[in-house]
Amino acid sequence: ELEAIADRWHEIVADDAARTAAGDGPGFRLVLGADDPAVADLGLERDDVLYFGVQDVSVAREVADHASDATTCRVCGASYVYTATFVGHLGHYACPACGHRRPDPQVTAERVVLDATRGSAFDLVLPDATVPVRLHLPGLYNVYNALGAAALCHALGVPAGVIAEGLGSTAAAFGRAETVTVGDRELQLLLVKNPAGANEVARTLALAEGELDLLAVLNDRIADGRDVSWIWDADLEALAPRVRHVTCGGTRAEEMAVRWKYAGVAAARIAVVKDGVGAALDHALAAAPEDPAVPVHAIPTYTAMLELREELVRRGAAKGSFA
Repeated sequence: ELEAIADRWHEIVADDAARTAAGDGPGFRLVLGADDPAVADLGLERDDVLYFGVQDVSVAREVADHASDATTCRVCGASYVYTATFVGHLGHYACPACGHRRPDPQVTAERVVLDATRGSAFDLVLPDATVPVRLHLPGLYNVYNALGAAALCHALGVPAGVIAEGLGSTAAAFGRAETVTVGDRELQLLLVKNPAGANEVARTLALAEGELDLLAVLNDRIADGRDVSWIWDADLEALAPRVRHVTCGGTRAEEMAVRWKYAGVAAARIAVVKDGVGAALDHALAAAPEDPAVPVHAIPTYTAMLELREELVRRGAAKGSFA
């Protein structure tokens, strides 16, 4: 699927180049992620490209994710060699056969700090300035999102200080690292839709202190995808030793429970609740320690997240579903 999308992007860019060469319009400038081979290659043979990427290799993974895509060179077909991988197949890569490599980015993130589920920080390095950025969004994936937005703003002429201020004022979108209070306990919603996203959520949770109390809600509705076998491509094994208790809900609650079991979570720490998202939420809250300072982390798929937020709205714990 990713390759098909990338092929279509290449067609669009090639069409634009042809129109520009023929004098049919001014063309467009590209702002591209240098760390994603499928995206970076859109800038081949073009001069009007602004690349962005993560430079701080201290936040790279020791090994690449199992769920990595676009790992072969689009120029010659050989497998890339990575000196650093960050998120999925994003990283510092080069082809040992033809020499094709990651382009040098002009907008970069350096001195990255991942503060578990609380947020992240990094130095935003632009061609003409370096500014510190504090994000109220967790995970390296959100650093990438912020970096892409910053690169686009820079291309449009927005001053560095304004970019940093805007990024620092960004709040979590509904269901995506959103934190609400249920009774006297915090509940954080961390949407997962695919292996790459699940891996990053697991990576973020692994940075939190102490044992983890989880609510994992797996649905198989149309918007989620009927095939839930992707959960076996998610690297939950790295998180399993930290799980104190996981409540599994949703239309495929049993499959979610089996996945956690094979990840290494003891059966006594896993519960299956099939009486609706409200019952699953109640079970997860009750299973957590009495100390209200201990949060519960919800990991729902897309339609499960919508159902969970509707339940939270009904209880007065959250604002409207799309607030």
